[in-house]
Amino acid sequence: MNNNKIKVLIPTDFSVQSEFAYQMVKNLSKHSDMEVTFLHILDAPDTVSLNSDKQIVTCGEIDADYVKTQYEMAENKMADIKRKNTTVSTDIVLGNTTSQIIGYAKEHNYDLIAMGTKGSSGFAERFTGSEAQHVARKSDVPVLTLMCDRSALDVKNILLVHNFEENDNQSLDLLKSFIKDHNTALHFLQITKSDGDHAKIKSNMDVFAQNNNLENYTPHILVDSNVEEGVTHFEQMHDVDIVCIGTHGKGSILHKSATERLINHLYKPVISYKIK
Repeated sequence: MNNNKIKVLIPTDFSVQSEFAYQMVKNLSKHSDMEVTFLHILDAPDTVSLNSDKQIVTCGEIDADYVKTQYEMAENKMADIKRKNTTVSTDIVLGNTTSQIIGYAKEHNYDLIAMGTKGSSGFAERFTGSEAQHVARKSDVPVLTLMCDRSALDVKNILLVHNFEENDNQSLDLLKSFIKDHNTALHFLQITKSDGDHAKIKSNMDVFAQNNNLENYTPHILVDSNVEEGVTHFEQMHDVDIVCIGTHGKGSILHKSATERLINHLYKPVISYKIK
């Protein structure tokens, strides 16, 4: 983060979910200095591109006029966003949605990607999943996801879910910024499948906090069947405003990580970050 300004990228398909993401970011910006860019990805194959004059170039097999019409429609919608929100920036790129979001955020040094999501379940989750889930899996930039309107959220409690045996230094600058800007209470939570050495877990939490320069946290340990169930049960019993959880980025079509399942199912905002 440069000069404590948080650069936020909001991918938009002009849906209500994208608006949810912006309204939450707008609310967070009351306490955090944020620079917001809306990005629309016009889904197109590699054979379609924009030249330096913003003209559509194709291989000849794809109707350039059709792509141009779609691009102009997107431009009009982005101009409408800009008229309503004069402080934001906008951009349009062509290509695969997931890879373009990830590449754009990395290339332009964003601190956060904010995405509304409809979630996913059943067959759709198993074989396609949500766009937010795919971005969170692959992105080196932290991803904020939410499934409903959180425009009035007062961030007082952030829950960091982790296996604290992994207590190396992590990329938690965004978390630290939110804690400072919003005067937020920090809670550590480890889900375990059986009653074990709770003293050892708390010791690991202390090491993690020290290695990551985190202070004044409240430790929690919960016995539950898995991380998703544990977080769900914990947030039903405690005041939680945002859940922060790391991912190793090893999810796949047949395997969804705990982070990805929370993104698809939890009705609390989730910030995911890539574990080193």
